[in-house]
Amino acid sequence: MSQFDTTAPFYAAYRPGIPKEAVELLARRVAGKEHRILLDLGSGTGQVPLALAGKMTEIDVVEQDAGMLGEADKALAGLPVAVRLYNASAEEFTPPASYRADLVTVCRAFHWMNQDVVLSRLEGMTALDATVAVMGDGSLWTARTEWTDALRALIQEYLGEERRAGVGKKYAAHNRPYSEILAESAFGQVEEHTIAVEREWSTETVIGYLYSTSFAARPLFGEQIEDFERRARALLDEHAAAGGLIEHASFQVVLGRRG
Repeated sequence: MSQFDTTAPFYAAYRPGIPKEAVELLARRVAGKEHRILLDLGSGTGQVPLALAGKMTEIDVVEQDAGMLGEADKALAGLPVAVRLYNASAEEFTPPASYRADLVTVCRAFHWMNQDVVLSRLEGMTALDATVAVMGDGSLWTARTEWTDALRALIQEYLGEERRAGVGKKYAAHNRPYSEILAESAFGQVEEHTIAVEREWSTETVIGYLYSTSFAARPLFGEQIEDFERRARALLDEHAAAGGLIEHASFQVVLGRRG
């Protein structure tokens, strides 16, 4: 069983999308090219390919979790571009020898990967002027507001102080900036962009979001899930009434190209 088996439908419905500023930034990297191939690694439910579909000619979606890939298939069905889906890990994805992507994206997934292996393999499957984009924006676990602090404390009451990363696993914090990792790869010409994002949540969307994560997925709570949800809803309703459930996030985009 994958750690994402129960989370895929919640992920598709409740995960925040990609900021339009990030979409525009990525689109500029392939502007002017007649044929544009996007390779999205660790695609989840296909948010990045969906956001960039109008800018690309071909899209390759790589996701090792079958449930997530199924959601991506539904989200991307009917697009007026060629879409190919691969049920594989980023480390094992092997396209045809002649394949060359123009833009590679990894959104909210690079921390799950063997980064050196992935970047090394990308050398042989990207165009000479290709861009590799690593993106992410933290989570409600890392957000620091009164209501997210209270929510995190409630989760910890049920699951322990350490952040979970699925059933039986603890989260291993990533301590090296992605810009440093890219700088040491073939894609060493690095740019960093930070996009400020304000999100307004509701009790319903926060609960759905929690169940999409590896740190608060429903199976982690076992028989206590109904009790947890009851208390979480009460906590969120109280904070929503007092001042709203507002999150101020920073969406980070790290771009790498060959020197």
